Amino acid sequence: MITHNLEKSIIKQAMVVSDGSIQLKGDLAIPEQALGMIVLAGGSGSHRHHHSDRYIARALHQTGLATCLINLLTPAEEDIDMRTQHYRFDVRLLSRRLLRVTEGLRHHPETSHLKVGYFCADAESAAALLTCADHPNTVHAIVSRSGRTDLVGSALGRIKTPTLLIVGAGDFPCLGMNQDALEQFQGAKRLEVIPDATHLFEEQPALDQAIEVACHWFKLHLQG
Repeated sequence: MITHNLEKSIIKQAMVVSDGSIQLKGDLAIPEQALGMIVLAGGSGSHRHHHSDRYIARALHQTGLATCLINLLTPAEEDIDMRTQHYRFDVRLLSRRLLRVTEGLRHHPETSHLKVGYFCADAESAAALLTCADHPNTVHAIVSRSGRTDLVGSALGRIKTPTLLIVGAGDFPCLGMNQDALEQFQGAKRLEVIPDATHLFEEQPALDQAIEVACHWFKLHLQG
């Protein structure tokens, strides 16, 4: 269980990133002497305010990591997606927008000096992996939680970014596809299977364990 006693030492700012005529809205939180910047990207318009994502961000802050919580879809796009599923699995679109976010962080005065890592779940993990494959010098570490690695295709073989795959032991479809994906990565890689966890780690002890493993991975690969 995480605590929240570091909140007073964190700089918090709103962030807006443009992708053509689309504006993506996010929240920055930067602890003093941050060790790196972690992008927590989701495809839902309510992502920034989702309890589990806020919980993960606070845990990362206590490890000394800055966070950017951002939506990769606008509220209007999410409304369409709820009816048609037009956007949620458009990994190319999500990857392009994730790259725009990363570029924005590289040019932001408060974050330009920080190495960037991705902590994403489900289809957004696929977008993060694709971004790492297409732009290998942009991201320094990635953690995928219940990631849809099947959506990345042959690009998995081009990923050199240190990659940690976290999957629940009870999430059998995701576990199988992540095991297959692990063999294709070229860089540092690891698969962490969390006992008594299902898809997206809705069980609190399992989520805490996943966060702990992720924090260690980011500190290992973002420092120095």
